[in-house]
Amino acid sequence: MWSVVRMLSLPAIARTIAMDIRFPAPLQPGDAIAVTAFSSGVHPRLHGRLDDALNELRARGYRVAEGECLRDEKHDASAPAAARLAELKRFMFDPEIRAILPPWGGERAIELLPGLDFAALADLPPKWLAGFSDVSTLTAPLTLQAGWATLHGPNLMDLPLKEWAFGHEALLATLEAGTPPEQSQHGHYWHWSEPGRRFPNRTRLLGGGAGKMEGRLIGGCLDVLVALQGTPYFDLDAFKAEPAILYLENCELAPCGVLRALMGLRLSGALDGLAGLVLGRSGGPDAADGDALGYEGALRAALDGLPYRVAVDADIGHVPPQWSLLNGAWATLEVFGEGEARLVQRAAR
Repeated sequence: MWSVVRMLSLPAIARTIAMDIRFPAPLQPGDAIAVTAFSSGVHPRLHGRLDDALNELRARGYRVAEGECLRDEKHDASAPAAARLAELKRFMFDPEIRAILPPWGGERAIELLPGLDFAALADLPPKWLAGFSDVSTLTAPLTLQAGWATLHGPNLMDLPLKEWAFGHEALLATLEAGTPPEQSQHGHYWHWSEPGRRFPNRTRLLGGGAGKMEGRLIGGCLDVLVALQGTPYFDLDAFKAEPAILYLENCELAPCGVLRALMGLRLSGALDGLAGLVLGRSGGPDAADGDALGYEGALRAALDGLPYRVAVDADIGHVPPQWSLLNGAWATLEVFGEGEARLVQRAAR
């Protein structure tokens, strides 16, 4: 059972029984969106693209609160960890802020986790936090520890890239409707290294055929979440009290790294008791030659024998286009055959 209530100064909250997952209110014109880089900042040469993204938000009627930890990049971060943490906490606890959008991910969001009071955040009305890559270092723990539904999807800095228009529409539609629209597998994907080329999508079940999985979504970037296994920040036990679908996407791990990461999750128990596993397209290098372990071989070596369906090469992550996935939402994923899939998400089961 769940409900949504909107008050004058607080976002709407949808509650679920299992983990008390709470869903932020849909954004409305006039709402304030904070933009802060809690991991990598934006180098001055990319300020024009950042300004285009911010202006797009303003054009949709939102007020933009630009943080000080944003327009610089030094030592792979926008600012020292203490400054990034203080600014993020200020926006999280400011009742006027309805959403927090980092420009993109990076490498160093993990430094902020020990300084976040998840118990205090669990007592606050939730607000939107959206993005992918290193953003997962905060979105997954916020869902698991504070009960906030968080959004995995295109980053703010991707908004000006018009070839990503359909992904942006799903992202903004989610923020403005409260849950993602129904999304089907896109017909093609592309690589940043080969602009102009399109490749046919191969979303499929690892064992072949067609099938369906249902459960509450949780996940993000494999590269960063595997570093959290064994910590409270990626403890899935309570979340798996209801059927759960774990989704993961690889940014830059080579096949043997993918094998180790997935085997580590399996040995830790993170993959036990799931209703399904969904893997995005890999952004990492594949086998250098025919004698080396390839990506699909790594998946089969790590995941063989799991008692549930595993979908691979989904529209998730660093190889666009990508879906918007709402951590904490009840999802139904149907795979109809190679290259054909449909994802439906909602707050209530």
